[in-house]
This record gives sequence, C-alpha cells and structure tokens, in this order.
Amino acid sequence: MAAFNKFNCFVGDIGLKLHNLNTDTLKVYLTNATPVATDTVYNTPADLSTANGYTAGGAGVSNTYSQTSGTGTLAIGSDIVWTASGGSIGPFRYAVLYNDTATAKNLIGWWDYGSSITILAGETFTFDMTTSLFTLA
Repeated sequence: MAAFNKFNCFVGDIGLKLHNLNTDTLKVYLTNATPVATDTVYNTPADLSTANGYTAGGAGVSNTYSQTSGTGTLAIGSDIVWTASGGSIGPFRYAVLYNDTATAKNLIGWWDYGSSITILAGETFTFDMTTSLFTLA
C-alpha cells in the first residue's frame, strides 16, 4: 500500500471538531490529478467520472477510531474492490480519503501509487486498507 499523506486542512478540521472519525461516513475516491496539500474539499483534486464499474464519489469505508496511550488509530473493516466492467476504469494514480458527512465534504488525506493505473475490463483493483488507515500521535 502506498504511504498516507494528510491534507493540511485535516489538522485544523480536527481541532474544530469537524470530523468524528468513529461515526462520520468516510469515502475513498480515485483521481489522476495530483493532490496538493492545500486542497480542502471533495473533487479537488477531480474525481473520476462514473463509468465501467466506478461510481463518482468513491466508495465508503467501515471506519472505527480509537485511542490508546495518546496515539489515535483510524481502523477499517474491509478493503474496497473496484471491478472494471464494459470498459476500463482510469487512469488514476491517487486514492483520496474524505468525510462525506461533513457539509463541504472535507478532505483528510491521500495515497500515491507512484504511476497511473488503468483497470481493464474484467480486472479488479483492491484498495488494501490493511489494519489501519493512519495513526495520530
């Protein structure tokens, strides 16, 4: 899995109680536009369009936030799998995490896969969330 990168606004949004990482609906979307740390809301960078097994807005994650000894962890329930059908999905290079519950759909962070990926018809792409998305210490 690619390394997690936070958007600058996420730090301020946590302090302003904008995110409840335990109960808010968080989603991941795919983009080929390079994220910038100063981006703040969904679709900046631009989401892929709905087509061939991908739905604009991305897919939801089953999130649980916990804290132990001063370190918070955002854990997930299962991976996201996109399957291309009737054509390809992409290209995309980045997966972007945002808060779909927040009115402005505020951004949290992104992962860079290093090069553009296209999922061909019949192929799948798994956003592997392992045991946690990120930790705050």
